[in-house]
Amino acid sequence: MKFGINALTGVFLVGVVAGLALTPDGREWMRRPTLLLGGQASAEAPPSAEGEAAPVVAAAVSAPVAAVTPLSERLAKGQLRIGVFGDSMADGLYAGLYRDLHGQPNVSVTKFSQVSTGLSRYDYVDIQARTRGQLDEQPVDVAVVLFGTNDAQGIELDGTVHAFGTEGWKAAYAKRVDDLVALLRSRDVAVYWVGLPRMKRESFDGRMALINEVVSARMRALGVPYIETTALTSNADGGYEAYLPNDAGRRTLMRANDGIHMSMAGYLRMSAPVAERLKRDAGLTAPAN
Repeated sequence: MKFGINALTGVFLVGVVAGLALTPDGREWMRRPTLLLGGQASAEAPPSAEGEAAPVVAAAVSAPVAAVTPLSERLAKGQLRIGVFGDSMADGLYAGLYRDLHGQPNVSVTKFSQVSTGLSRYDYVDIQARTRGQLDEQPVDVAVVLFGTNDAQGIELDGTVHAFGTEGWKAAYAKRVDDLVALLRSRDVAVYWVGLPRMKRESFDGRMALINEVVSARMRALGVPYIETTALTSNADGGYEAYLPNDAGRRTLMRANDGIHMSMAGYLRMSAPVAERLKRDAGLTAPAN
């Protein structure tokens, strides 16, 4: 779906309000049972300390993927269609990207994200199937992806439920990531994956850091651009802070009250490097002298 500028505030508020109500960590979606019907509990133990990031295991070697058409080549032939996929965090990222790229000739930004979704619980919403249906209905040239705030829970794979943070979980999550990238690339869609920001609660921040670690490793292996946002959303000491300096140096509220989601200023802070990368790859920025 596409929105005009005057509808962005409504989209942002709906995404944040729904995100606060439903995601993550103890809210409706997260209260669903970890063990899936028909599955069996994994024998693997969870991480030794809450939020502690264990070493990332390598995923199974992925099959070679065909190169996708460069963004500049797509734009030279017509409209560059950008889709934003993910959870409630991606809703806000969409609003920021829409504002960043509004006015660029032959560029559109469309929201495909959905609150309370993720890559862990395909018994709730199967993102692979949902994305396939979305692409069937409305093809895109570029997918900007941001998942993870709902994903710190068990994953069922081949009849076994792997507890969050275990080696089995990391391998299963990496496979979900690989499968989604493979689906997008099979439709000649260029993928850009955006990392999760700094979180307020230390234990939850540790879980999101583990997810970032798994995802960034897979993006390197797959040759997919990964836009890191943790440092961008941290204070000078590398910690969480709701107020951060804007481009003019003025301290500005960047976070929602839950310590997870962003304010509109925060989403614009996250979307800025994504927009710059997309514009550069599409040939919309002047080359450096």
